[in-house]
This record gives sequence, structure tokens and C-alpha cells, in this order.
Amino acid sequence: MSAFADRYGPWALVAGASEGLGAAFATELSRRGLGVILVARRAQALSTVASRLTTPAVTVVADLSTVDGAAIAIEAAAKREVGLVVANAALSPIGPFVDQPIDELERALALNCAAPMRLAHALLPPMVRRHRGGFVVMSSLAGQQGSPPIALYAATKAFGAILAEGLWAELRGSGVDVITCVAGAISTPGLATAKARPVPGTVTPAQVVTAALDGLRRGPRIVPGALMRVSSVLMTRLLPRRTAIAMISRASRDLS
Repeated sequence: MSAFADRYGPWALVAGASEGLGAAFATELSRRGLGVILVARRAQALSTVASRLTTPAVTVVADLSTVDGAAIAIEAAAKREVGLVVANAALSPIGPFVDQPIDELERALALNCAAPMRLAHALLPPMVRRHRGGFVVMSSLAGQQGSPPIALYAATKAFGAILAEGLWAELRGSGVDVITCVAGAISTPGLATAKARPVPGTVTPAQVVTAALDGLRRGPRIVPGALMRVSSVLMTRLLPRRTAIAMISRASRDLS
């Protein structure tokens, strides 16, 4: 724990920290000795997460899908020595793309793509100057191919993964580690709401968090869960593209 805190501390910023995976990241980072800046829109939920942490915690109520919200989070981070960022906040409009309101699509695009880009652009340079730090971008297996009925979400997750891989390559040798965690189904409140049936290979938030944090030094990409790693290889390397898209479409039929 001490070695982790020395490399990635003393503070971490977790975007989308109010529940589920973000809360799990905050809990584990606190256990590893880092103070945590918790960023999300819901003040009460953030306070609940903060109350469970064993290290100093700061709650920042901000909508990262807006320029002003991202600026609020960056300003809070600038007051502390942030050595690790977890870009976890995301929005997934569900349903046929042509039926989605344009403002909802634009909000998802801003939160899933622009927000991690803004956080990276503002918070990576100080890490590079200190020659230590880390940046985690949460992606998804949905982003490995077209994924109806979450076409835009899948596209944004492809963006996040490719951005992280590029940053990993650019920052090699700088002391700053970057990884994209390409997760499949995670047992979070969001999945429970969206899926009527359990998904084979579903992993817990704790498993995802451990995989991402332990994989930071290796980068640039990690897929948590043995079954999900097999699925990733199958969908990206072995199956024809049309078949992969058809499979993900069938798997997504019970999304509400």
C-alpha cells in the first residue's frame, strides 16, 4: 500500500464517484492510503461515500458533461497534489439512435469523451513534471464493435480506450502510467436497472477496481474477468465483424 501511495498519491480524483464502480474505486484508493476527491452530480450520495472512507475526502458536486462542471473539478484538483485520476463518469442512452433526443446524445458525448479529455489535459502535465502519477480511463467491451441499442455509448467507449492507449504510448518513460480498463458486465445498480437477466461472466466492482489499479504499471489495456477476456478475443480477433455485431445485438435485447 505504501508503494502505491508513493507512486500515485497523495490524492486521487474519481469522476463519477457517487455509487457503483466509482464508489468502489474511491473505497479501494482510500484503503491504499490516498486522499480522494469525489466528483459527481449528487451531493448526498457523494457525502455517503465520503463518510465510509478512511483517508481525507473532498466532495465536488459538478456536472462533468458541461465545460463549467469540468472546470469545477479541475479547480478542486489544482488545490491538491493529485497523482491519480479515474475517468469513470459515463452516460448510456439506451434505445434506437434515431429515437434519442439530440440533447441527450450530446450530453453523453460530452460526458464520455470531452470530460476525460479535459481532465487528462489539465491534470496530466503536473504528473509529468513530478515524474509520477497515473490515469485510468474506464471503457467497455461494448466499444469494441458496433453495439445496438447503445450505438453512441459504444462509440464513446471506443474513443476513451483509444485515447488512453495513445496517452500510454506518449507518456512511457515519463513516470506517468495510463491504462484503459475495458470492462464487460459489472454488478452495479446501473446494470441491475438495465438488464432483466444476469449476464454471464458478470464481475464485481471490486474485481474491476483491483484489475485496473494493479494493471496500471503494465498498461495500456486490461479486461477484468476471465470470461470477459475470452469474449474480447472472440469478438475482436476471431469472429467476422458482422457476426460480432449480431452477437452483441442479441445480447442486448433485454436492455430497457
